Amino acid sequence: MSQTVSDALVFFGATGDLAYKKIFPALQRLAKRGELNMPVIGVAKSGWNLDQLKQRAKESIEHAGGIDPEGFPKLMQVLRYIDGDYVDPAVFQQLRKELGDAQHPIHYLAIPPSLFGEVVKQLKASGCTHGARVVVEKPFGRNLASARKLSQTLHSAFNEPAIFRIDHYLGKNAVQNVLFFRFANAFLEPIWNRQYVESVQITMAENFGVAGRGAFYEQAGAIRDVVQNHLMQLLTNIAMEPPPNADTERVRDEKVKVLRSVRALTPADVVRGQFDGYRNEAGVNPTSQVETYVALRLHIDSWRWRGVPFYIRAGKSLPVTATEVMVKMRQPPAIFSESAPPRNYFRFRVTPDLAIAVGALVKAAGDVDRGVPSELLATTSSDPTELLAYEELLDDAMHGNPIRFARQDYVEEAWRIVDPVLDNATPVHSYKPGTWGPEEADSLAAGDGGWSNPK
Repeated sequence: MSQTVSDALVFFGATGDLAYKKIFPALQRLAKRGELNMPVIGVAKSGWNLDQLKQRAKESIEHAGGIDPEGFPKLMQVLRYIDGDYVDPAVFQQLRKELGDAQHPIHYLAIPPSLFGEVVKQLKASGCTHGARVVVEKPFGRNLASARKLSQTLHSAFNEPAIFRIDHYLGKNAVQNVLFFRFANAFLEPIWNRQYVESVQITMAENFGVAGRGAFYEQAGAIRDVVQNHLMQLLTNIAMEPPPNADTERVRDEKVKVLRSVRALTPADVVRGQFDGYRNEAGVNPTSQVETYVALRLHIDSWRWRGVPFYIRAGKSLPVTATEVMVKMRQPPAIFSESAPPRNYFRFRVTPDLAIAVGALVKAAGDVDRGVPSELLATTSSDPTELLAYEELLDDAMHGNPIRFARQDYVEEAWRIVDPVLDNATPVHSYKPGTWGPEEADSLAAGDGGWSNPK
């Protein structure tokens, strides 16, 4: 399976929001690179025809950056459309006909998880799953129990190597660079442990609210929306052991080992917040207890990290939009003054730009031995030729490369960690938009010098 390239791409939810924002722009890029020489079949229940879908694709791509004179015609040439209800067997019989001679189709379920079961059942009954792969969007369940149930649904028609649980965060070059920087540079490994690292902070801040998605956010909240998936991915990239080689499953094994070493959260390790005005958003319960902010303290019981606190926080309506990892080193003894110097640190900026930096103290000009904090910038780049996250992930899935996709055991371990604090297990504290969250969160990291706010 892993060596077989998919020979048809089917995406359910072809008229939906995800297709408009992410999938069509990625498909144009793939077509331009010659990676889309196969039928691309959209499926949806909208009462549309193929011309309407092509118009939708055109508008999507124009909004995302513009029509490419080479890629767009190639995409239009292979694009097909089936309109109908997902519970109608005739829709899937038509799909089987559209697939023609394709022996290894890939089915992308860009639809709500509540529809997965019916679509998978119909795909299997119509003979569309033989030799096929399936791509599913997060959320992979709402808790540990539902994640296991979802896996059972998928496994009724696909084996685990054929299942690609897509998280666009793993397609970001900046996220991949955290892992590369760790293991491609010899100077880091000797100090990347509890003897030299004092604490690790991961912050995902957004300076906007729910942006009209109140109804969605009421069903998610910050923990389900970004912590259980995106930020756990960053944590494993920071904390994992070096794999014996670059084999995909060995890398994935090491990430799972990290999560297995993380203690399940308790209410004492969690502070939840909600920005003032959230309850006035459309689709939001006026007495909602859903968190738009969360701060967590995690403990990894491994030889490398035992005793080193890992702090994670994510929130909306904060002062900036940025995702950053701050690895604080232990404080050296005082030599040049009576007080100890500031801590060194490694800073990984993941969004909106890429930056890897080292915080150090250098001597100020003059006769006095006085230090000045300085940051040594290792890399900062913005490459217009860089692959889009969905472009890279779809290409990987079509080639059977699972390294940037979540495995079943990984998903279940991530849910195990957060399960005890889901569903309003702790109080929700209010905070003003434009601040760094509720004051109650300050005490969580107070023992390690407080939070480091991205600039």
